[in-house]
Amino acid sequence: MLFLIFLSLLPLSLASPVSPAATSPFALHSRQLLSFPSHNDIFSCPAASWPPASIGDLLTPQLPDQELQDILAEIDPARIEAIIAKLVSFGTRHTLSSQTDPVRGIGAARDWIAEQMRSFAAASNGQMVVTVPSYVQQPDGDRILFPVRISDVVATLKGSVDPGRYYVVSGHYDTRCSDPNDFECDSPGADDDASGVAVSMELARIMASRRPAATIVFVAVAGEEQGLFGAQYLAQSYKNASVNVQGMFTNDIIGSSTADDGTKDPYTVRIFAQGNPTTDSAARARVRATIGGENDSPARQLARFVVGVAENNYTQMNIPVVYRLDRFLRGGDHRPFLEAGYTACRFTEPNEDYAHQHQDVRVENATQYGDLIEFVDFEYIAHVAKVNAAALWSLANAPESPRKVTVNTTLLSNDSQFTWLASNETLLAGYEVLWRPTDAPFWTHVVPLGNVNMATINLSKDNVIFGIRSVGKNGYASPATFPFPG
Repeated sequence: MLFLIFLSLLPLSLASPVSPAATSPFALHSRQLLSFPSHNDIFSCPAASWPPASIGDLLTPQLPDQELQDILAEIDPARIEAIIAKLVSFGTRHTLSSQTDPVRGIGAARDWIAEQMRSFAAASNGQMVVTVPSYVQQPDGDRILFPVRISDVVATLKGSVDPGRYYVVSGHYDTRCSDPNDFECDSPGADDDASGVAVSMELARIMASRRPAATIVFVAVAGEEQGLFGAQYLAQSYKNASVNVQGMFTNDIIGSSTADDGTKDPYTVRIFAQGNPTTDSAARARVRATIGGENDSPARQLARFVVGVAENNYTQMNIPVVYRLDRFLRGGDHRPFLEAGYTACRFTEPNEDYAHQHQDVRVENATQYGDLIEFVDFEYIAHVAKVNAAALWSLANAPESPRKVTVNTTLLSNDSQFTWLASNETLLAGYEVLWRPTDAPFWTHVVPLGNVNMATINLSKDNVIFGIRSVGKNGYASPATFPFPG
């Protein structure tokens, strides 16, 4: 009753249902990004327009150039369907299943994925190399019952300008039933996670003949359901070799746009982004907390970047950023990369149907259980693939994010002074300062600087959040770097 009385007191524009235009793809973000400040909804207040937006220009999304448009247009739902159907045909892909049976089990799936990746690499003129790195995982007293070989399939497309900078996209090809240690049951794993593997494979096919500036790696990992073993092995291998992985995406359960109650949301994919990095030293964590940097971790900056380059009419997708590492008490293959000190995020469908993941295939009380291909939406997966393609291509063709970005805290001033490490990157044209109010989720304003390594902005660091990003000669911009006191 009190709630109804409250609504009756609101202006008509606030109490009425949201119009269809307000809930269409891209509407929410474009309001946040392009219409700041806004007083048109219940959450607005006079403070929302403070400080005055007089420094810099309103930030607009980075739309795809012609080459990226061509990449997006090539993503084929029919090919995605064929990949998932083939993976389902192996019966089970449980990590502990047969590695030698030519038609059933994880070994047959591994070999088929590697064969397909090699066929894609044939179009790369030697620039894409496919490997199957592996190791033997010993029993762990939990989900590894006996020594088992964990194998990842890795297709590495070498960058043409900055080959030492890597971006990784991954899905896991292993599956499970209700009992995580039952390696004999049929476990089709169409959504979890043949859908994610299909994205890696389809993007590898399309990008193999192209020349990104930085290196892009397309991966299918094993051992996820038993404990993230394949991703952990790959992340640690990169770390041990001092590989400069600047961004990683895992696509896990991105196959269905339909919730368990029948609700359909075919134009949304969630991106999960960790807050405070677990790899921060105690001292750095204290500083981050003191300066209010908990929402500006590298993962959050990567997620903002994805929204800026991939939430548009070319992908037709909304990309809500979930401020969490993952779903509640659950894990994914981005976690080992984060733990290795790399920046990583997870893509997942908006509403999971738990009858169709981690379930024995059965009918119970007139309900069909099991991760069957009949519940997968191939058009939806193609849209998610477009989000990944836009993000990866934009990252790989932009300059690297600025390093060692600091804000001067030695002087009391209402100006903000920044410095960063000068770069001689071939791609680099210059830098930009981004800023937003402290309660805004996305960057709102941009100040172009040119090719310099310091800047003074007539806006107090006490009142807003700042970031510095690199801009390429081709117009591609990097994720922003959050400045620490220096």
